[in-house]
Amino acid sequence: MIPPRRAPLVTLTIVLATIAGFLVFEHLLGYVPCALCLEQRWPYYIALPIILAAWFVSREANLGRWPTWLMALVGVIFVVSAILGLRHAGVEWGWWEGPADCGGGAGAMSGSIADLNAALSGNTTIVPCDKAAWRFLGISLAGYNFLISLALAAVSFIPAYAAWKERHET
Repeated sequence: MIPPRRAPLVTLTIVLATIAGFLVFEHLLGYVPCALCLEQRWPYYIALPIILAAWFVSREANLGRWPTWLMALVGVIFVVSAILGLRHAGVEWGWWEGPADCGGGAGAMSGSIADLNAALSGNTTIVPCDKAAWRFLGISLAGYNFLISLALAAVSFIPAYAAWKERHET
């Protein structure tokens, strides 16, 4: 098991690797993300500064339970991320319908003049959410996000579990 003081560093490493991974898939390998793919990135961006804060705070012995609470918050964020990944994987497998903006239509645009001009000129890329662009071992990127997010949630909850266990064993 990962020591509670190491949980922020382990989580930070996995989050940075995951962010690097989806940026490599997009910018180097040319996989254009759909609306649900972009939605799944938000938990990583939101969690990153909280994880950094937990990591810095965990290095100080006199700051009490702050690292535990921060990492518990990160755990909740990654439970939400797992739900988003499962939702997208379910759309890809046809278990349920995706949102209306999943076809790369006007709902998927940011609303900027550049997006409007690109749409009018036909220079938009339609990226359907129900077709997995890439699979490995039968699992799509949305499926891997689900699995990675579950792992991140588990690691993030380690300090809270350790604190709970310490309180109830004494």
